[in-house]
Amino acid sequence: MLNILWVVMIGAGFLTAIFTGNMGALSTGVVDSAKEAIELCITMLGVVGMWNGIMRIAETSGLIEKWTKKMAPIISFLFPNLPSDSPARGYIATNFIANILGLGWAATPAGLKAMDELAKLEVERGNFAVTGGVRAASAEMCTFLIINISSLQLIPVNMIAYRSQYGSADPVAIIGPGLAATLISTLFGVIFVKIMGKRK
Repeated sequence: MLNILWVVMIGAGFLTAIFTGNMGALSTGVVDSAKEAIELCITMLGVVGMWNGIMRIAETSGLIEKWTKKMAPIISFLFPNLPSDSPARGYIATNFIANILGLGWAATPAGLKAMDELAKLEVERGNFAVTGGVRAASAEMCTFLIINISSLQLIPVNMIAYRSQYGSADPVAIIGPGLAATLISTLFGVIFVKIMGKRK
């Protein structure tokens, strides 16, 4: 679906440029945008690399394990049917920690591993329904996805990097509004999954 939308938008842009005589502006815009994209990628590569390194140090030093233990009550509240010895708990905690620190990209690998472990758990339970070749997501998977998307962030590192790249006078001004917005979205996400969890 997204591919179709991109084709439609790009096609509309070209047609508009042709009929309005702005092909020169379109060409300039394409080149400038490509340049900005590369510059942004380089900036974000440094930011994400640094924070991934910090997360790796935290993991190696045992800090992530300590945080995971401290987050055990929260994970048990959100995932009441998740076994206490499931490897998914560690990956979920790591994902949550990365998201709280605003490291959306760094949270992705842990999120994928958590989903994989949740899928294995459903296979062990014999509850992994397959309908028409499409696997049905479990309650834990849906809960994790919703909480992950709502993404409570104390320090939106990626957004600060974007604002800095594009010349914001105060890149960190986003911290307060970002915290408020993600706190509300996460709260509503938790309420939603708890209400839906009571339904079959």
